[in-house]
Amino acid sequence: MTPYYESDDGRVRLFLGDCREIIPELAGQGFWADCIVADCPYGETSLAWDRWPDGWPAVAAAVTRSMWCFGSLRMFLDRRDEFTGWRLSHDVVWEKPRGSSFVTDRFKRVHEQAVHWYRGDWASIHTDTPRQPHNGRRAKPYRRGPEELLHGAISRDVLYVDDGTRFAYSVIRVDQTRRGNVAGLHPSEKPLGILDPLISYACPPGGTVLDPFAGSGSTLVAARDSGRSAIGIEADERYCAVIARRLDQGSLFGDVS
Repeated sequence: MTPYYESDDGRVRLFLGDCREIIPELAGQGFWADCIVADCPYGETSLAWDRWPDGWPAVAAAVTRSMWCFGSLRMFLDRRDEFTGWRLSHDVVWEKPRGSSFVTDRFKRVHEQAVHWYRGDWASIHTDTPRQPHNGRRAKPYRRGPEELLHGAISRDVLYVDDGTRFAYSVIRVDQTRRGNVAGLHPSEKPLGILDPLISYACPPGGTVLDPFAGSGSTLVAARDSGRSAIGIEADERYCAVIARRLDQGSLFGDVS
């Protein structure tokens, strides 16, 4: 396979095609991703590009055991059988100041979910929960007793020292991507501010992220800027051209969180 785009240092590559065809090719070459970040078509509208690609979660399992997938509750319920073999870890909610509403008899939807899936033994999955500054009172050092154990703790005698941070919240408020008065580069473009914590959680520094639905290339940018390698797959050549220009001329596209 010849990449549609490859960075000068070889850390970022982009392939044009259907991920269900490209991923098996990559797997045949021994490729392995530390995690996948997928923003697949939800299949909830009549828009031409919003068509669920049947079978892609099973194909993705050939090259990773850890995956973030954006979606709606409706999407995950409708497609639950597609995630057979994957186990649900937890979910993060992306809260958007501006939302969308296709109907007038329901609440305006100002959120999307990113669900973390994994395969195999949980203890072998890389996780590193991002932390955020804590502006409240600092706790004094103390040892946790058995009744205070955190979920997943392996010791009954844990010294807790407050470092001034707390685990990042599962609801993350980030504005949609806009450049002046211009909307995003893609109808479902995700801002770097929601992608950064997902990548930090599931992919170790220096690791590799795979995006099977590259869209505007935001995942590739976020992975690259955090010191990780990335491979993107995009079925629409128009967006491949957009991604390539964005990766080469990031500052012109306002690549900021």
